[in-house]
Amino acid sequence: MRVLVVKLSSLGDVIQTLPVLHDIQAMHPQAQIDWVVEEAFADLLRSVPGITRVIPIAQRRWRRAPWSAQARRGWKDFWAQLQAQAYDVVIDFQGLIKSARVARGARLSPGGYSVTYANASDWCAYEWPVRWMLGRSVPMEKTIHAVARYRSLAARAWGLDPATVLAQAPLYPWPAQAPAQPLCMVLAHGTTRADNAWPMAHWQALAQRLLALGWTLAVPQANDSEAQWAAQLQAALGPDCQIWPRMGLADLRWRMAQCSGVIGVDSGLGHLAVALDLPTVIIFSQPRVARAGPVGCDHQTAVGGDHVPSADEVWAAWRGVSDIQRNMLGQMAHGQAAAVAQAKGSQPP
Repeated sequence: MRVLVVKLSSLGDVIQTLPVLHDIQAMHPQAQIDWVVEEAFADLLRSVPGITRVIPIAQRRWRRAPWSAQARRGWKDFWAQLQAQAYDVVIDFQGLIKSARVARGARLSPGGYSVTYANASDWCAYEWPVRWMLGRSVPMEKTIHAVARYRSLAARAWGLDPATVLAQAPLYPWPAQAPAQPLCMVLAHGTTRADNAWPMAHWQALAQRLLALGWTLAVPQANDSEAQWAAQLQAALGPDCQIWPRMGLADLRWRMAQCSGVIGVDSGLGHLAVALDLPTVIIFSQPRVARAGPVGCDHQTAVGGDHVPSADEVWAAWRGVSDIQRNMLGQMAHGQAAAVAQAKGSQPP
């Protein structure tokens, strides 16, 4: 079976769609899954086990000069790459006209079909004409978390009851690992939306508390504006606040996985931290927690939502997360020690 996932952007939404890979392969172990995604996120998906082929698209770039030779050539090459493979199931996880157009343009195998949403859900982007652009549209709950919405659509694409799938916690493709840099905290401040940003004064107050407990701070930056912000924070805090060089998303994922915690705003890197199973606090400055907050893990939480949270609130959330993580690690260490002792006791003298 060949399946095409169409989820173009944004970074956080692409990451929150990743659990459908496990769900699809659990339903159809022999399934080969391709994914169409915006070119900026393609290198991250190429590092994901379970994706056979990543097909990049550059709609954001091409629409700046839609009639240019470069855009026309880009579209021609994209359609040729997309249609090189026939698909049994094509699923538009975005629910927008731009994504439905891509899904509609995919080549179907005999008996193949395409699927999208039949209606909008709260705080989820949706454009109503898509329900008539593809072969099938399935109803969706009005209020539902984004991860559950994607997983539910995947289940319903095969006519299954999504309750069975959703009874299991979402599984991301990267296994948890012991941090290579203990007491290194990533401050994921960057966001493309001004209403998601958290005030600099709050970041400084939070960072000073972390530094006082011996943490080293790591600050990613992806553009000139974020670099200036990071430099301002570093100037206020000193050399234990380290600014990471600009890098691709696959390298950034690897580097974040070496750290032992993430505090970030509601953005792609905050959701990447969740996917990496890191102890995480996501700061919400608008009421989207029910749609995008962490789910399924006690060592990941959200703070704010109906208001911009204070530094004290975020600090309290982090202390709660770190206490839970410390207890989990202690229980694991105790269990391993007990297993070793039992194994030694069972050996013949």
